[in-house]
Amino acid sequence: MGCCAGSRWRLLGSEGEETVPEPRPPLSDHQGVHWKNAVGFWLLGLCNNFSYVVMLSAAHDILSHERSPGNQSHAVLLADILPTLVIKLLAPLGLHLLPYSPRVLLSGVCAAGSFILVAFSHSVGTSLCGVVLASISSGLGEVTFLSLTAFYPRAVISWWSSGTGGAGLLGALSYLGLTQAGLSPQHTLLSMLGIPALLLASYFLLLTSPEPQDPGGAEEAETAARQPLINTEVPGSKPGSSSSLSLQERWTVFKGLLWYIIPLVVVYFAEYFINQGLFELLFFRNTSLSHAQQYRWYQMLYQAGVFASRSSLRCCRIRFTWALALLQCLNLAFLLADVWFSFLPSIYLIFLIILYEGLLGGAAYVNTFHNIALETRDEHREFAMAVACISDTLGISLSGLLALPLHDFLCHLS
Repeated sequence: MGCCAGSRWRLLGSEGEETVPEPRPPLSDHQGVHWKNAVGFWLLGLCNNFSYVVMLSAAHDILSHERSPGNQSHAVLLADILPTLVIKLLAPLGLHLLPYSPRVLLSGVCAAGSFILVAFSHSVGTSLCGVVLASISSGLGEVTFLSLTAFYPRAVISWWSSGTGGAGLLGALSYLGLTQAGLSPQHTLLSMLGIPALLLASYFLLLTSPEPQDPGGAEEAETAARQPLINTEVPGSKPGSSSSLSLQERWTVFKGLLWYIIPLVVVYFAEYFINQGLFELLFFRNTSLSHAQQYRWYQMLYQAGVFASRSSLRCCRIRFTWALALLQCLNLAFLLADVWFSFLPSIYLIFLIILYEGLLGGAAYVNTFHNIALETRDEHREFAMAVACISDTLGISLSGLLALPLHDFLCHLS
């Protein structure tokens, strides 16, 4: 029997009677929820990394104004990376026991505290405490928000990644622009206190409360409810939360994740080996750019590449991230050879390579977490996201152990 346009399908119930399914919410409502969550996760990614980028730039600025000895930069690097590393190592063991809202509040408070401490700093120790607070905020935020994506359609991973990529560009540009416009570093930092407030508003007021997802195909149904998260603890009472996993299940999931974790560790190891150990040594005298200007261009092009590739998931998906790890290692070998032999004739070739380096790093990040979301079971996804978070920080930490001594060694040779 035919069915005219706009009529409902009628089904047989368990007793044989005809039943009418609940009408679906209008498509416009689905689209509205989709965009609220998309913008929410983009802003969470931006704010989570923005505070870290701005604060770290300011900490270096204050240390230089205090004429601190050169080895203070090593102390800044340790204060920057070690708290995040500790948080990400411990997160899969017990962080899931703490509900999401307190975690987000703590992350926002630490970000605001880092701005205030560095703004009013009159000593190296106080500045380093600000760096530590920013590192805690960034590490805790990344673990929290990536775990939270397990309760939303997988598309939010792309939006989160794009926001984190945008933070590198906008964070550095905002601090540079405001200080160049005449604001003191102190007033510039205090003006940034709106960023932690925006992070909290994005979580509590913009995101909608998630419901169980349909894990099927590329086009996922939008099933999020319309209530804000302000009165809802998302995974604590939901079946399938990582709190219900046994130690044996956690170990099994972790072993399966090594296929994704190891390539991302390698990508970030090579990437930050270049950034920490080689950028300052890639100096061209046959150009109008000063050494400091060349370094700033390297950083800007790198951040531009990261932002572009972290925003590219809709048009380019890569399943085998091992290929990205191999290409990044080739980048490292090529640039290390140029530092040693100085065979590249133009700085513009270095510009292209560094842009390419950023593209590889951003692509590895977004595709790794997207692949994990696609290929893990629903009940394992929250735990898997928290575990995989360690990859980039571990790669950066390992690169710091080797890149800084190598940098000093090469400096003594030149």
